[in-house]
Amino acid sequence: MDMKSTDGVKSTEDLTEKDLKGKKVLVFGSGISGEAACSLLSEEGAHVVLYDGNGSLDPDKIREKVPGETEIVLGEFPESLLDEISMTVMSPGVPTDLPVVNRMRERGIAIWGEIELAYVCGKGDVLAITGTNGKTTTTALLGQIMKNYNEKTFVVGNIGNPYTSVVPETTEDSVIVAEMSSFQLETVRSFRPKVSAILNITPDHLNRHHTMEAYIAAKERIAENQTESDFCVLNYEDEVLRAFAEEVKAQVLYFSSRRKLNRGVFLDGTQIICEIGEKIPVCDVSELQILGTHNHENAMAAVAMAYAYGVPVDVIRKTLKEFAGVEHRIEFVAEKNGVAYYNDSKGTNPDAAIKGIQAMNRPTVLIGGGYDKDSAYDEWIRSFDGKVKKLVLLGATREKIAETARRLGFTDIVMADTFEEAFEKCVKYAQPGDAVLLSPACASWGMFKNYEERGDKFKELVNQL
Repeated sequence: MDMKSTDGVKSTEDLTEKDLKGKKVLVFGSGISGEAACSLLSEEGAHVVLYDGNGSLDPDKIREKVPGETEIVLGEFPESLLDEISMTVMSPGVPTDLPVVNRMRERGIAIWGEIELAYVCGKGDVLAITGTNGKTTTTALLGQIMKNYNEKTFVVGNIGNPYTSVVPETTEDSVIVAEMSSFQLETVRSFRPKVSAILNITPDHLNRHHTMEAYIAAKERIAENQTESDFCVLNYEDEVLRAFAEEVKAQVLYFSSRRKLNRGVFLDGTQIICEIGEKIPVCDVSELQILGTHNHENAMAAVAMAYAYGVPVDVIRKTLKEFAGVEHRIEFVAEKNGVAYYNDSKGTNPDAAIKGIQAMNRPTVLIGGGYDKDSAYDEWIRSFDGKVKKLVLLGATREKIAETARRLGFTDIVMADTFEEAFEKCVKYAQPGDAVLLSPACASWGMFKNYEERGDKFKELVNQL
């Protein structure tokens, strides 16, 4: 089953473009990924232009984070740049269907993503994870398993550490564990993980992808360049992924929380079993520190990926028992005045937020709402199932969610204008023995920079009680 470095060659028609020396390359987007891409391109000898359409950004602050020779352009895109650049590296937060990006395509300018740049310039084997929910937990867990097996492991991607930032440190015997968003996967060209995984697919980011079909297609690109010597781990209980398995060139390994499998990782009662060649008990779910069926699925996906790569079961087992979960995902903060406070700020879509509610075992006062990603909230409201005693809503989606809730018969709703006001109302309505849960079912944009900042604010308010 060990598959480390089966060929060592990254087959790609674009591999000649690794020689970036002297080329003028545009980095589109000045966020953390854009900054890391600028640094790597500069190390590779490229002339780097960093562009961001937000003309109100402070160029001096940006310059502090990128190599000194980087050219910075803000505001309206200068068309003359199209005559000068050889390629563009897109930051994941920038839509790839912008008119200026389409004009680049028409001119034949290569359009890469930060992940593609890192893959082409980096060394080592890649284990890559995507899915609507569970990516961060699975990536963190697999990253810990791999670090316990190979100290030259890097955990990168959508988890908050740009892949490009670690490339200079990678060697042929490195392992890169990468969390991949649909935004990052849109721009892959030659990216080929040794082991890939798609955990699940439910509606999300439809404001960016426009259709469910486009969103699914972006997720499935994780396995696009894999071959028969690679592995693709899929959730057997996801109908979309079972159908996708018929198209995958890599060897498919399933995981399932509902049935025993002939080949894969599954739950037999409360035992996680790995049956790939031989039947191996891994551990009992009662030995895990992460709660809920969704986390058992995340654990099984990590087990399948690690085992496919050749990690001994004793290393996998030990790490599973030690792993305490990730920040902002059904994270217990504190108990104050008999009320338990949970930070699930990473519940940024309805399906993820449903998992947060399912994990509660007390009457719950719930904070919901935020940025509108064109999600539907019916299933989220239905999942309240008597657990949610009060719903405190804020943000751009609050009226839409309230309307959905009332239509479905849930009327214990309170509106808030600020996050602090929402928290104060939760404290007011929660009684000893209750829980207060931040699990918004929406992104944080508009009120916070990201879900981490939102979760940190919640924890700060809890600890001030």
